[in-house]
Amino acid sequence: MSQVHTYADLISGRLVSRYKRFFADIELENGEIITAHCANTGPMTGVCKIGSPVLISHHSNPKRKLAYSWEAIYLDEQWIGINTSLPNRVIGHMLDLHLLPELEPYTDIKGEVGYGNEKSRIDFLLTDSATAKKTYVEVKNTTWCKGNLALFPDTVTTRGQKHLRELMSVITEDTSAALIFFINRGDCDRFAAGAEADPEYAKLLKEAIAKGVKVLPCRFAIEPTKITYLGLANLEI
Repeated sequence: MSQVHTYADLISGRLVSRYKRFFADIELENGEIITAHCANTGPMTGVCKIGSPVLISHHSNPKRKLAYSWEAIYLDEQWIGINTSLPNRVIGHMLDLHLLPELEPYTDIKGEVGYGNEKSRIDFLLTDSATAKKTYVEVKNTTWCKGNLALFPDTVTTRGQKHLRELMSVITEDTSAALIFFINRGDCDRFAAGAEADPEYAKLLKEAIAKGVKVLPCRFAIEPTKITYLGLANLEI
């Protein structure tokens, strides 16, 4: 296990409501109700229970429309990560430290690189200077689960379908592709496609694996002060 992120001082509260995808009203411990930015714009299946304890961060940047961001919620006797802008930062940090041996070897890391036939941008492009071989790495956040089985997606995602097609399209003798599922809760040790929510995505994921796309379901434990990497979940596709 490796600690891969340290939170700044987070503020405790309780979830009052979540609305218009981007907004969450939260009651602080002093009774004040504030509005926090919700980075997760999806349905948040199973992780948006009104009245649950939450953690938020405060930001002093005057350019922000909202000073607070919703970071985590306490459900099922654990903290679950809500801020979907965080996984890419965590994975970027892990790549810098070479904590994902499944993606080795590489010497150079670039983020947000244009690629593919459908005008996509890859989260990370890894290059090995010794061989010039490249690895395209896409990151997906997931919090939906059934028991200890993590699932992605929890709704139809045409964008996710496109990314699978793009990853398959780049594979050559000198170029590989990898898909990281960032399991933003510590109680899941298995992973599968959310076929119930998006059958087409599940179909494409099977095709991608057969094509050679490397799938890494990465497990993370969320705590009020830190995020810890727990290793890979079992892939059940």
